[in-house]
Amino acid sequence: MVEQDWLSERFAEHRDRLRAVAHRMLGSPGEAEDAVQETWLRVTRADTGQVENLAGWLTTITARVCLNMLESRRARREDAAGALPPEPPPDTRAGGRAGPEDEALLADSVGVALMVVLDTLTPAERLAFVLHDVFAVSFGEIGEIIDRSPAAARQLASRARRRVQGAADASEAARSAKRDIVAAFLAASRTGDFAALLDLLDPDAVALEVRGAHAVASFFAGRAQAARLALIDGVPGAVWSHRGQSKAVFTFTVSNGKITHITIDTDPDRLRDLDIVFLHADHKERR
Repeated sequence: MVEQDWLSERFAEHRDRLRAVAHRMLGSPGEAEDAVQETWLRVTRADTGQVENLAGWLTTITARVCLNMLESRRARREDAAGALPPEPPPDTRAGGRAGPEDEALLADSVGVALMVVLDTLTPAERLAFVLHDVFAVSFGEIGEIIDRSPAAARQLASRARRRVQGAADASEAARSAKRDIVAAFLAASRTGDFAALLDLLDPDAVALEVRGAHAVASFFAGRAQAARLALIDGVPGAVWSHRGQSKAVFTFTVSNGKITHITIDTDPDRLRDLDIVFLHADHKERR
């Protein structure tokens, strides 16, 4: 009884994270709750004596439960005369189960477009993408869950990521006027086109401690060589990465078609919590 009480307390500590994993895997708060309940049932029947990393073990069990549910859902759709109706959006009203963290991947970056593309992925692709790109689970661990090699898990996540990025390109945010302005700013900065930078900046533009369009244009001319256009929590901006890790995020305030303010955030803790989807500035950048 003492061991069961200890296990129940530890599970409760991880429950919110497990629900977030399940929700992002399944796209439905109701199914996510069912998956967490099934995880708990499996945990109570398992031998936990040899478990060293409880958080990782619980995530693995939840992922396997979700994988089974996705495969079952896919089989039902293949057997049905037509696709099943889409899941309703998460309940965000007072008293609803879905919270901001639960909805981050599902709604923040590309909304409906992302949900559509996630539903086109195979269960293994969806699992590899969500666990690695959202929850930083290693490809080795993902491979064990889906009975594939780490290299195969990496390929699945990469294929899913390309489809998600394509959805981002097609989303309203990706096609917005602000996206075009940020893309033009990055292009002018890379080439050192001072006149183009001035044309994009408000006369009183501010960037860090630099004030005024001329000073800001001089600061950025020729300097954004490695910055890439991206959706940052669903808003067009720019990201500088090194060895696959985001090191600096540029956010832009635009008013009346002109950039009025540019902020640069390099805090690793804040950057880690951002939902970043890289975009293509133009068709020439597509691979």
